[in-house]
Amino acid sequence: MFQKLKERWKVNGLNLALIITTFALGGSLCAYAGRKLLIAMHVDKTSIGGLIIYIILITLIWPLAVLLVSYPLGQFAFFKKYITRIFKRFGGRRPTVATVMTPSTKHIAIFASGAGSNAQQIIDHFRHSSNIEIKLIVCNKPNAGVLAIAEKEKIPSILIEKEQFFNGDHYLPELQKNNIDLIVLAGFLWKVPEALIKAYPKKIVNIHPALLPKYGGKGMFGTHVHRAVIDNKETESGISIHYVDEIYDHGAVIFQATCAVDENDTPGSLAQKIHALEHLHYPKTIADLLR
Repeated sequence: MFQKLKERWKVNGLNLALIITTFALGGSLCAYAGRKLLIAMHVDKTSIGGLIIYIILITLIWPLAVLLVSYPLGQFAFFKKYITRIFKRFGGRRPTVATVMTPSTKHIAIFASGAGSNAQQIIDHFRHSSNIEIKLIVCNKPNAGVLAIAEKEKIPSILIEKEQFFNGDHYLPELQKNNIDLIVLAGFLWKVPEALIKAYPKKIVNIHPALLPKYGGKGMFGTHVHRAVIDNKETESGISIHYVDEIYDHGAVIFQATCAVDENDTPGSLAQKIHALEHLHYPKTIADLLR
């Protein structure tokens, strides 16, 4: 049962335990508050009328009680989304404050070609978000690890074909059908065609493993970048998150973070430093853009 809940809610064991605890404590708080209100109203709970009033009270109090308990347990985002779905299922409306404060859901498509470590970090970051959803994984390599991540996370994926991708807008309808608001390149090695850039102006972002405008352009990815940085005896490298335009690594820079390049660094050791920066800053920058 617990394994099915973990898969359904896409949470790990610790978060599942905290969610169950929140349900239990929230239910207890709801029942306690309902009894106190009946006493204050001088209503006899044992009567039929009193029982009906009690049921109405706990129905109204339960969402507030659960949200109150969820906050210190770090599960507020999960329960906010959970309660919203309940309201939608029964044809209700969100509470007025939530309606005013919560923007409509934004949908992300992640384009990746490799193992998908950045994709996994992004998925984890938005796992319990109430208004940002990873809607689609797009990949150009049938054996790429990111496809296994998509399957594990139960996120729809598309395996794209080169000629169709570069000629026209063959895959654009699929993106539009999924209401994609932002395309995130996470180790995607193909150049994005002009038709897609025009369809999503300033809505396609990439992360480059160097401080642009240095060490950018065609063929500058992964180990090639780190080796060039070391060979040129740079003392600093880092990441550049930027918009994507028609030229490789040319779009306006959104965010940069740096790390030192030590004398004994190798392309492999420098790559580890860069990956740490990517995992730390890419999801947060994406969240800032969508806000």
